[in-house]
Amino acid sequence: MFRTRPSSFALACVALWGVQLVLSLMVSHYCWLGSSTVQRWLDVTMIVTEVVLGGLILLQLPRALQWQPRRNPRPSAELQAERQRIARELHDNLGSQLVSAMAMLHPLAPAPAQALQALELCLLDLRLVVDSMNARTDTLEDRLARLRHRVQPALDQRGIRMEWDVQCLGSVPALDAERSLHMVSIVQEALSNVLQHARATRVAVRVGHDAHLQSWFLEVCDNGRGLPDSVAVSSAGPAGMGLPGMRSRAQEIGGALELTRPEGGGTCVRVVVPDGATATDASAAPSAAASARTLPP
Repeated sequence: MFRTRPSSFALACVALWGVQLVLSLMVSHYCWLGSSTVQRWLDVTMIVTEVVLGGLILLQLPRALQWQPRRNPRPSAELQAERQRIARELHDNLGSQLVSAMAMLHPLAPAPAQALQALELCLLDLRLVVDSMNARTDTLEDRLARLRHRVQPALDQRGIRMEWDVQCLGSVPALDAERSLHMVSIVQEALSNVLQHARATRVAVRVGHDAHLQSWFLEVCDNGRGLPDSVAVSSAGPAGMGLPGMRSRAQEIGGALELTRPEGGGTCVRVVVPDGATATDASAAPSAAASARTLPP
């Protein structure tokens, strides 16, 4: 009862303090004449201490009496962060896919095959969200392996061959759970763009650690049709195809995202995250201007 009702707890403390003070005064009164000087000083000190303690309790009593139980339980900070993450994943991935599928199923623009592909991507995104809910403490390598397991069948169905080069060395500082989650989400979004827009036949995923720059890097490069000619390839990047979300995730973990256009065609998404970087270190992140590797057409 006391854990859920602070007012009752405060009143009980005041009552016990009052009883103790009365007993102390009674004992001191009857033993005062026959006690020594030292014992008298101890009695006085004890009574003064009890009075001060009672005063502190009484100062908190009005606030405790005003306490009322919450109608709804207050979620913890961890629970709120998890809810926001799930909502963001559902909005950015499933939401856009469902809108595309609804547009394809419009009576004036029937496209069953494209709608089926969009719904398959929705199912893939849903499975990835569920996987992420059960993998809060997994390493970057484990998260990427799970992502590959989910995405590989969709790539094979569309005839896209994937080159997988993930080097998570045990001798270098590993990324924490939050940065690992954002890194994998960027790879997921880049692969989703390849499935939907690139018309590629090959995609390469490279993740590793650069000892010279003391940074982690990831690259997702395809040999598809590339970015539109009207879009300048720069660190700012275009506004479509989920790129603002990828750029925002990179900045949240103190990294930098850059889009490049390889000489052989296609698009390369590259993210560099310094060791020990945090969201507040985004402005200090090194430039990701390293040239992208070219995939054959």
